[in-house]
Amino acid sequence: MNDVRPPCSMRDTAYIDTNKIFDSCRDKDCLEDVAVFLTDYGKDVIDHSSNVRCCSAELTAADITVGPVPFNNGFYRIDIRMYVKMTFECCVNMTNRQLIEGLAVADKTCVLYGGECTTSVFRSDPERDGFCPGCPDPSVKTKNTCGCGSNALPTAVFEAASPVVLGAKIIERRHPHHCPCQSEREIPDGIAQSFGGFAPQGERRLVVSLGIFSVTRLERPAQYSFSAQSCSVPEKECDFAGAEDPCSIFRNMEFPVSEFNNEGCGCQKKN
Repeated sequence: MNDVRPPCSMRDTAYIDTNKIFDSCRDKDCLEDVAVFLTDYGKDVIDHSSNVRCCSAELTAADITVGPVPFNNGFYRIDIRMYVKMTFECCVNMTNRQLIEGLAVADKTCVLYGGECTTSVFRSDPERDGFCPGCPDPSVKTKNTCGCGSNALPTAVFEAASPVVLGAKIIERRHPHHCPCQSEREIPDGIAQSFGGFAPQGERRLVVSLGIFSVTRLERPAQYSFSAQSCSVPEKECDFAGAEDPCSIFRNMEFPVSEFNNEGCGCQKKN
């Protein structure tokens, strides 16, 4: 394949508007006995199950709120509610295996430095721009509000790897370590509708223990200047190999030496 870099002209100074990271932290959270919300079908399966194990877990959404910490200027409390979609295999009546889906809801909190902002910044919103953006538009089903807003609070960013499922079990309602503080009514409508709704918690409940690796940071808008080069139209042509002989394409591929490197994995070559 051609390896021709696009020609660039003389250097120039460029100005950008981006976000500056003020503070960040990493966490390795172990969340025990997290309640799993189930559909009517899932609840019925759990009521007749003798054993359960988790097949998959995916962090699908997170609600993030930021608020100032009293008497600590520049510091902010970040509250994060995580929604983990999970698939379970249940042993029903000691004879049948059934697959069900559920939603685990877990919370975490951290405090980071986000700087102080004494100015108000207003940005236009293309979706709300119009002749009279402050008035409701009868043709729009959603509520149309004014596009103006202040960014006195920093922006929180939460990144997390796929949850590690440490355990899953069925407990009775009177279990002393179970926290009944969460209700299926607290789950956002969009997430609940993707499951078809959730059943109220019954006498038998499904709980899981999760391990989550995450990074949280606070950002604010900032402007920078840097030396840049403007590039012209590239000379490299786009190669399309769809019509070539597939064996020829395979022969031109590099051998994946790293895939066969057994150093450090405890593997032994067979004679």
